[in-house]
Amino acid sequence: MSHDTELLKSVIAELSWEPSISAAHIGVTADNGVVSLSGHVESFMEKHAAETAARRVKGVKGVADEIEVRLPYHVKRADDEIAAAAVSRLSWDVSIPKDSLKVTVDKGWVTLTGEVEWHYQKDAAELDIRGLFGVLGVSSQITIKPQVDTVNLSDKITTALHRSWFYDPKTIWVSATGGKVRLTGTVHSWHDRQVAGDTAWAAPGATAVDNEIAVV
Repeated sequence: MSHDTELLKSVIAELSWEPSISAAHIGVTADNGVVSLSGHVESFMEKHAAETAARRVKGVKGVADEIEVRLPYHVKRADDEIAAAAVSRLSWDVSIPKDSLKVTVDKGWVTLTGEVEWHYQKDAAELDIRGLFGVLGVSSQITIKPQVDTVNLSDKITTALHRSWFYDPKTIWVSATGGKVRLTGTVHSWHDRQVAGDTAWAAPGATAVDNEIAVV
């Protein structure tokens, strides 16, 4: 049995295992380790959960998410209602600096703009919006505020990676120019790749992380 056939079965099983997903209308294909998801779900949160579930399966090198969000009639919302709910939700999140972000909505697609100090704040804002009724998608144009001290940024990230059990200095390399970080090399799972990226984003002064680590 081919690797892609085994991978296909594993992804389908993982989608069925994940309780936040109704996998009945999701199609899956696999080609050389790259998984494609198709079909439809009833919320953007479910679409995101499906992609996350597929990525955590061992052997997945990449995911093409082509799932369509088809809202049930009773959860459809006008753009102004979605915008009001988004502004309210962000204002209640203590991790997001007050009045730092702006929200625009166009036919159910929410665009976030503004500037925050840390990447986790950007992630928190996106998470807040994904679960709102009526949202079809989220486009985050939030930027990270540059910090003055970016000296030895790559060394600081490398030191932090040394604390991770999977890290091998022979397979992962870190470079930085100003606040822009680039990760290259290989790992054995998408989870390890994600951890490396999150570690880089946690470094004081990191304003962009280009994660080019390959899963092999």
